[in-house]
Amino acid sequence: ELRTAADGARAIREMWTRGAPLIGATAAYGFAMALAEDGSDAAMDAAYALLAEARPTAVNLRWALDEVVKAVRPLPPALRGEAAFARADAICDEDVALNRAIGAHGLELLRDLHARNPSRPLNVLTHCNPGWLATVDYGTATAPIYLAQDEGLPVHVWVDETRPRNQGALLTAFELAGHGVPHTVIADNTGGLLMQRGEVDLVVVGTDRVTANGDVCNKIGTYLKALAAHDNNVPFYVALPYTTFDPATPTGADVPIEERHPDELALLTGPGADGHATVRVTASPAYNPAFDVTPARLVTGFITERGLLTPSALGA
Repeated sequence: ELRTAADGARAIREMWTRGAPLIGATAAYGFAMALAEDGSDAAMDAAYALLAEARPTAVNLRWALDEVVKAVRPLPPALRGEAAFARADAICDEDVALNRAIGAHGLELLRDLHARNPSRPLNVLTHCNPGWLATVDYGTATAPIYLAQDEGLPVHVWVDETRPRNQGALLTAFELAGHGVPHTVIADNTGGLLMQRGEVDLVVVGTDRVTANGDVCNKIGTYLKALAAHDNNVPFYVALPYTTFDPATPTGADVPIEERHPDELALLTGPGADGHATVRVTASPAYNPAFDVTPARLVTGFITERGLLTPSALGA
């Protein structure tokens, strides 16, 4: 349960809540809780700084905080808390609508791809967790898949486990199972082999930030999927709301890449005699960047609430 801005910052930093849109929503509510307690300019600036620094890569975090600031800055301090909560509520409602629209446009793509080979299910590969556990609802990259399942379009999803935190195996697979979508969890390095065998029709991922030139910052390992897709002529799409587009950052080289604690790699948690057991699997140094950058040249297109767009058209 989150009761303060510090709680919200910790939830984001410790990845109790994750995924760019959901990080933004959490930050907005953390900000609102701070302003409800103290609506002064000094308190607002302090809460903004605390939340903005929780994680550096997802652009939705600062976007959501800026949206709250725009809503409350003109108001007297006593009214800022209520206005902040109203804006946070609106951000959540907007996210649901955006994801539904992304799903509708992505569904058209899935229909077209399946029509090329209607004799078997459409095989989609995804990475990390771009689903409703990473957004307020529906998800970004998974929204078209859920809508396809709902209308009876046969689809099967290859789910990257997504080391080291296993968001694919633990979260995306959980979501897909709950929605009745056929899926198979695979090791992160399996996708290239599947593409070589013609067993992937489409790669679709989410993103934490897309820069002005169309470079895509997403969970570590996305770049390798894009390279494999490009080499095997498999369409590679990125699903995002425009709130994740960052025209102020020129290229992916300008994005701060979060580096997380090495223990996420060095420690392995699994079932033990008395519940869960944690084992250190290596004493060697470990390097654990959370994201990588996929160049725009490897992206077939973007699935947005405004439709399917090429990298060059995203900022138009």
